[in-house]
Amino acid sequence: MDSVHADGRAGTATTGVAPGARRDLLPLKILVAGGFGVGKTTLVAALSEVPPLSTEQQMTSLSDGVDDASIVPEKTTTTVAMDFGRVTIDDSLVLYLFGTPGQSRFWFMWDELARGAVGAVVLVDLRRIDDCFAAIDYFENRGLPFVVALNAFPGTDGVDDDLVRDALAVPPGHPLVHVDARDDASCTRALIVLVEHALARST
Repeated sequence: MDSVHADGRAGTATTGVAPGARRDLLPLKILVAGGFGVGKTTLVAALSEVPPLSTEQQMTSLSDGVDDASIVPEKTTTTVAMDFGRVTIDDSLVLYLFGTPGQSRFWFMWDELARGAVGAVVLVDLRRIDDCFAAIDYFENRGLPFVVALNAFPGTDGVDDDLVRDALAVPPGHPLVHVDARDDASCTRALIVLVEHALARST
């Protein structure tokens, strides 16, 4: 497999489908976005079939007053550039996942990461719903398809999906999925919904 770059350039990927046979895969670039501590690194790690690349660094006193970790006190690291992983959906489709940094001081990375992407999964922590507005605005302003993925944090069960759409100011019927960022099955379903949404937008 050829290397994959942050701007979405990728060589042809292949997989063995029978002894001595090879089939071309369609590579698609997907962003995983959202606010600080919402589960982006966890989702990429749960899905990736290769050891995920992570740029997590220890949080220091420099983040005091900048990153609000009060609701995720167990979080001691933060992504400073990107996360990267790969997941093969079937014999014809492979997805390259790029997790964006959540803090505003690293948002300069987003334009580079978004180049060549077919869409994004926007992770949402319903306890801190305001934190995802910047990601939603970013993708709406650039016309990039995205799905809203409600991550399963404690105390966030039972919220009506339409109320969430209203709160996020996305249209009725906009793709919204429930995920547990630690669970590859639910996260894979979110990726499939995104790809289907992106294809529908392109036709």
